[in-house]
Amino acid sequence: MSQAGYGCLMAVDRHHVLRSAAALLTRKSTATMDEVAKAAGISRATLHRHFAGRDVLVRALEALGIAECEAALDAARLDEGPARDAVRRLVREIESAAALLAFLYTENQLFEGEGQNEGWARIDDRIAALFRRGQSNGEFRIDLTPAWLTEALYGLLASGAWAVSEGRVAAKDFTYMIAELLLGGALRHPERNSEQPREES
Repeated sequence: MSQAGYGCLMAVDRHHVLRSAAALLTRKSTATMDEVAKAAGISRATLHRHFAGRDVLVRALEALGIAECEAALDAARLDEGPARDAVRRLVREIESAAALLAFLYTENQLFEGEGQNEGWARIDDRIAALFRRGQSNGEFRIDLTPAWLTEALYGLLASGAWAVSEGRVAAKDFTYMIAELLLGGALRHPERNSEQPREES
């Protein structure tokens, strides 16, 4: 096999290992590297050649999660139509990555210190801009900050993923439950004339 062909094979194998690790860790966040290797159908030594330790593996999963989030944001066409419809599209598009995001959400080391991946900030900014657009056009309440609405969305996505994985909620209901619960609290109602915008910290 040529060097280029060998490199391609290694890249495919690494992707398979990463996907296998994501599938396992989203079901069992405490899985050991031995268990990850077994799930991927490889030896512990082979796993170590791809990912030299759990921290390296988690960082690779983080990069995968960020890439999938950004692809979902693109597919959801956040700037088109009513903001409420864009929220529904976003939840639908991000559903396939929700379990991975729920796992990453529990990995505190990803969000501490100066080593935080800037991809999270890009995602935060794009989602917050959607909520800000909804506030500007009168759809969303102005007493809840875009930053808080963004955090609320993340929390619902993670909770929904866990509920589906444990069989408490049907997968087919994921998008509806999350979008409608969030929008039920975020939508602006005519009788709420006393809403006052709050400054974001």
